[in-house]
Amino acid sequence: MVSVNFQNNVKVYQTGGTEKVQTASFPVTTGTEKSIKAPAFKATAYTSVVDVRTSLTTSDEKKKYKEISSELNLNYRKKLEFALKSGILLKNDSDDKTSVLDNLHKILKEERDPGLDGRTILKECLDIIENPYVITQTCEDIPDEYKTPVLGLVTDLSEDMNELEEANYNIDNMHTGTCPTASIEFDLATKKPAEFFRMVEGLTSPKNETYKVIDMNALSEKTLDAVWLLNKFKTPHQKLGFEKAVVLLKPDEHAIVRARIQNNHRDKGERSIIDVLMQSTMMQLGSQQTYNSLTDKRAPNAWTQEDGGLIDFEKTYVESVMENKNTVSVIYQKIDQDGKLVGHEKDFATIKQELLDTLNMGHNIIIGYTWPDPNNDNKLAGHEITIVGAKTDKNGETIFICQDSDDNKDEPIEMKESFLLPKIHHAGLPQEIAERDFQYEDSWKIGLNEFNQQKK
Repeated sequence: MVSVNFQNNVKVYQTGGTEKVQTASFPVTTGTEKSIKAPAFKATAYTSVVDVRTSLTTSDEKKKYKEISSELNLNYRKKLEFALKSGILLKNDSDDKTSVLDNLHKILKEERDPGLDGRTILKECLDIIENPYVITQTCEDIPDEYKTPVLGLVTDLSEDMNELEEANYNIDNMHTGTCPTASIEFDLATKKPAEFFRMVEGLTSPKNETYKVIDMNALSEKTLDAVWLLNKFKTPHQKLGFEKAVVLLKPDEHAIVRARIQNNHRDKGERSIIDVLMQSTMMQLGSQQTYNSLTDKRAPNAWTQEDGGLIDFEKTYVESVMENKNTVSVIYQKIDQDGKLVGHEKDFATIKQELLDTLNMGHNIIIGYTWPDPNNDNKLAGHEITIVGAKTDKNGETIFICQDSDDNKDEPIEMKESFLLPKIHHAGLPQEIAERDFQYEDSWKIGLNEFNQQKK
């Protein structure tokens, strides 16, 4: 096995990823795949009963809080205090009922991945608690001192100068296509913080993995259809009876390289360690385990011939698994074979009402919006953002409040309805809202049919 030196005696390997503790992966069962019809996603309500407490009551809580506080400077002690007074720190809306405090304490006191520092990760956690708008997809640069081993990984230790120059250019000019996963990361961090930080604790541990129990009916009404989806996306899992499954969530093998670099060399505005590992994990989940963090590429599959970001129904699947809920991916725009906008499925008043009703249910709304790309014959380009709220201006126009992981701002932005509504290609809505006008055919079925037609 060929290796090159990386950092702090950590080695990066050509074929095996980063040397780490080896753990058993779940087998992916595919025997039922041919006999099961392609299922529909089923939306479930996003509700969670969580006690909100703003004061430490047990000796264990007080001990953990004191130990964390003692490792922080004044600025971060204030952020820890904010986490407590806001009610976030003691939330326990995680799969194993651990609280945010429990998981922050584990991050600080238990062993982390070689090359990652628990105090650094703890500070990133507190940054997100104080202001989740710091979550970003903006790619980190690779410092010169790490270029050689990274180029070795990207090119499989090639000595061809043209290949090395191309790889070096791509690394220096990379713009990530992880906007769907950054949006899901933001949604999870703001809606279920204890579960979010439980995942962060697992992904930054020496095993670089976490497990999640999901309800099969969060994917589909029929258990066999849910199994079909898990197998189709090559998600390592084990069934727990007919109603639940436990899935293994891991970043791609090269994500830890970027995470370790960020531990010591993160520049302002770049992705954090948490951003790198969370976004890679979700890209793996949606791309059928084919993502590469070093190149920001995934393999084409039966739904898309592209090697970039996730498409809408892949994003929907990821959202379903990560949050154990599902939304219907509603397509609003009509796009012709040339990739140009030709109309809309619904009028803008109806679209607006569906968005407002979803917000009133307590959901964020992850949307994909489009614009004509003048550099590509005005074919539509797209981006994913999250709608978090709405207000009305003095003229009576609705203003949507949004999170954009690619705007180099750590604050919400505002978009007028007249600007945003015509540009929305798809939106993740609860089933009861999405289907109250008419029944949708799943977008991934349409995509699969179009792919097969193109092949013919």
